[in-house]
Amino acid sequence: MIGLSRLIDGLSAAIGRWVSWLVLASVLISAGNAVVRKVSDNSSNALLEAQWYLFAAVFLLASGRTLLTQDHVRIDVLSSRFSKRTQVWIEVFGLLFFLLPLVAVVIVLSWPLVVGAFVSGEVSSNAGGLVRWPVMALLPLGFGLLGLQGLSELIKCVGYLRGVLPEPSGIRGQGSSAAKAKP
Repeated sequence: MIGLSRLIDGLSAAIGRWVSWLVLASVLISAGNAVVRKVSDNSSNALLEAQWYLFAAVFLLASGRTLLTQDHVRIDVLSSRFSKRTQVWIEVFGLLFFLLPLVAVVIVLSWPLVVGAFVSGEVSSNAGGLVRWPVMALLPLGFGLLGLQGLSELIKCVGYLRGVLPEPSGIRGQGSSAAKAKP
């Protein structure tokens, strides 16, 4: 299982690095569209929608990497006062009863929408807009990647609790700088 966790971590890291380039693409499209609009008083709905699609791709596809690097929002006000072992149990509970069920629900509910948009050839209602199924497919894909990384984090937590892995990266025990920090 530790090998599976490392494989998932590698996938999340690689996708996160690749997706970061989409930010540059979005900025270039935005700047190009702004220049064209100012110079020729003309704009492209397709380019505007491409920016939205790229933002959705960055946000959704990088969510697994965000969980891997523990860059997501954490509320450590109470949990940082507990022992590391208790914090890991809280993490396991959150992964099993919140993150993974949410991932499953989003995938199950969004997949029929993706298939429907693909089959019908749904296109944006904006003049010159883009087809919708690719951006809709980002939802189950992004949540699938988040779920995989959640599984990896669960493996690492269980490994720590069994004494075969070091403490997970997001855990802050008693006496840590996070627990000592004063507002």
